Formats: sequence, C-alpha cells, structure tokens
Amino acid sequence: MAKSTNRYFQFLGSSKNARSGQIWYPAADVYKTPEGWVVKVELAGVSVEDVQIEVQGNVLYIAGCRKDKSYAFGASYHQMEITYSRFEKTLKFPASIEGVSLDHMFENGLLIIRLKKGEG
Repeated sequence: MAKSTNRYFQFLGSSKNARSGQIWYPAADVYKTPEGWVVKVELAGVSVEDVQIEVQGNVLYIAGCRKDKSYAFGASYHQMEITYSRFEKTLKFPASIEGVSLDHMFENGLLIIRLKKGEG
C-alpha cells in the first residue's frame, strides 16, 4: 500500500544548491496513519512564529523564513553554507485534506504536522 500511496505525492522544489537570499525548499517526509497524516519538515533554526501553514483542497502549503540571529554587529563572514531566507514547501495529497484538524510542533529541528480526519 505504501508504494501506491506514495505515487500520489508530488514534492515541489529541491533544497539542493540553495544560496542565502534565495528561496529554499526544505526536505519533508509524509506518513499515512489510521488517524490521517503526519508530515515532518526539516526546519532547523526556524522559529515557530516564522512559519505559516495553510490547507486548500488537497494541498498543504508551508512557508516562512529562517533568520540568522546569532551574528554580532560588525562581523564579516568567513564561510556561509546555511541558507537564511524565505522557504516554501508544497505537498499535494491524493485526496482533499480540507476540514482536517491540524496541530503542529517543533522537535529537534523538525516541524511535525498532524492532520487528523474529521469525525463522521
């Protein structure tokens, strides 16, 4: 069943070769559960207040910004590999997810979103 479910997902974007100042596309895992869906998005260094989550039809849209809050005034960088800018992730599900109950939390650099089917 996992293979047949996975073929419906379309992960738009890639995080490869993203540079600071450009939009980046974080990696995500999606799990089908008896209660609905669990989505894990790799968002190390992103604050919860900098994340936006929207559901429309069969699409889950996640966007926000990772900000560099640790540098000192007047510092110049020697090496920068972490992308600090806006990010987006769009996930298409095999059926509508509108009306699901949605809760989310951050755990060890991952945004975990639970989409639970409505009763009835």
